[in-house]
Amino acid sequence: MSENNIEKRLIGIVTPVGALRSADSAGCGEFLDLIEFAKLCANMNVGLLQLLPVNDTGYESSPYFALTAFALNPIYIKLSALSEAEGFSGQIEELRKNFESCSRFPYEKVARAKLSILHDIFNAKKPEIERSAELKNWIEATPWIKAYAVFRRLKEANDLKHWRDWKAFNKITKREIEALWNDSAASKENLFWAWVQFKLDAQFSKAAAEIAKLGIILEGDIPILMNEDSADVWAHPEYFNNDFSAGAPPDMYSPAGQNWGFPIYNWPAHEEDNFSWWKMRLSVAEKYFSAYRIDHVLGFFRIWASSRINNTALLGRLIPSAPIKEAELRELGYDDGRIRWIKFPHIPTGELYEAVRACGGNDDDARAAFDAALERIGSEELWLFKNEIKGEKDICALNLHDSAKNYLCAIWNNRMLQEIERGLFSVVWKFRDSRAWNSFSNEEKAAFEEFIAKKNVESEKKWESDGKKLLGVLKDASKMLPCAEDLGAVPGCVPRVLAKLKIPGLKVIRWARDWWAQGQPYIPLWDYNELSVCTPAVHDSSTLREWWEREADRYAFAAFIGTPNLPDSYNPGVARVVLKAVASAASRFRVFQIQDLLHLTPRWYAADPASERINVPGTVGDFNWTYRLPAAIAEIAADEELKTAVRELAAVAPCAKPKKNQRR
Repeated sequence: MSENNIEKRLIGIVTPVGALRSADSAGCGEFLDLIEFAKLCANMNVGLLQLLPVNDTGYESSPYFALTAFALNPIYIKLSALSEAEGFSGQIEELRKNFESCSRFPYEKVARAKLSILHDIFNAKKPEIERSAELKNWIEATPWIKAYAVFRRLKEANDLKHWRDWKAFNKITKREIEALWNDSAASKENLFWAWVQFKLDAQFSKAAAEIAKLGIILEGDIPILMNEDSADVWAHPEYFNNDFSAGAPPDMYSPAGQNWGFPIYNWPAHEEDNFSWWKMRLSVAEKYFSAYRIDHVLGFFRIWASSRINNTALLGRLIPSAPIKEAELRELGYDDGRIRWIKFPHIPTGELYEAVRACGGNDDDARAAFDAALERIGSEELWLFKNEIKGEKDICALNLHDSAKNYLCAIWNNRMLQEIERGLFSVVWKFRDSRAWNSFSNEEKAAFEEFIAKKNVESEKKWESDGKKLLGVLKDASKMLPCAEDLGAVPGCVPRVLAKLKIPGLKVIRWARDWWAQGQPYIPLWDYNELSVCTPAVHDSSTLREWWEREADRYAFAAFIGTPNLPDSYNPGVARVVLKAVASAASRFRVFQIQDLLHLTPRWYAADPASERINVPGTVGDFNWTYRLPAAIAEIAADEELKTAVRELAAVAPCAKPKKNQRR
């Protein structure tokens, strides 16, 4: 792949493959459409083309819920380009016409329609496909394909259920996978899934080669975590810890934290195997890409992990982290009663009655909750959860009024510490909101804060060591340039390790602020690291236009970029000013979502800016991940005003730090 531009200052475009439209794309964008789109990029002096993940997600539209770390998504295949598709042009054209008028593509319908035609083609041409020496050699040279094909076949045979719920083969060995691959009764379907991947690989490889010839960096996206319901977790359970679910701690946007449902990694098992799974993952990606985005790079340092017995992430913890020992609590002066007070939720009798009444329940509902879930502390008007209640899921399973369940789930998290092993504890993220904390004196609070600060320092040393080792393995495993998505609560060790390994971090301008300073000023664009990626929006955020009109502190931002009189309504003039400011950042790579660039001319504005988003986090529906360009690539390429405006962005020099007493 193209490597000669990695050291250059470039602008880039981010797009999902499915968003592309061409004269012959059927249902959504396809890998071969990237060639035409890359030619437009080259014409506009765009040097980097960044994609969202392209792995097979089955009938789930989110590219971050892949069924595999290796196989490509069949939805991106160009049926008309298949050598075996002769005689199927009518079906392919009908598919194209059925979805051509859709402003967003109906993911599941398109996926099913393409797989149906692929099955028809395969069945019609099966003898010649089976005789293909090229296909046979490709299968033998592709170590992940047999497990994937068998998994995909079994998943379809089990009505798409999670592999845990299959009637058989939900626990599997390498030998059994090989036997299932060689099963004569299933050989046809196994070969079908392998053949589809063989064809996808050929088409994506062709597109990647053409993009490299244009001198454009093709950047992929490698999510750190794997869907639990995936071929990899099924076939290689030794690499994953399914006792925990990865996510993110509580913040202003997610008060209960985020519980993603993904297993965390068993890093010792990966290290014992010399990280072969990760190395193979990067080797496969390097066939197409010369750079890749590491989604949630913090996970290589530490991961927020919640026990599977809870629904929320409130009682999650950072793994790894320095545990709190019972002996250390005793050194702080805590006796048995005080330790119990801070590690268990304590429920006053009257509080439960009041909470149930306030939410539509009655006293009988409250008494039922006492009987089912709680036990009294001696003769006190205080209660603890029964030993058999292990988490929120146990509470939700009780036959109780919703008012009681909701109260009990909320109070379950009301503690300062949680016991992770006998005599070992972790601090609860929101411990300062707990009943126990609010009972502490100022002196006790100060002593505990000092103690926790020392534990954090101890933990961060481990995070830095682990991050340096794991990212070092990735960096050395391929020639691709890794780019880190380092958003969120970033500990100080992360930028140090990224800088040492020369891995660019991410700067999202709207969030790049000094949040602790008065007025929360934006970080000056000239202060961005040269080795960084700067962007005004990401796939999980609003577009720049929607942000400007509905979310932004416009006056502060306009003053920040030195143009205080910008209008409230977003238009091509505002777009040029704002995007040129972004392009002037000191970052080596300044990347823009394709939607944000289309706003440089009036021709491509949607009536509702929210309709141009790629994803709305925390929501489920047909909208997410189904964005399409408003017109075919050829039509957009005819927009000379747009191409001129993008070329101007590519030519913007980095802004210089003003001299003293000089205003920007």
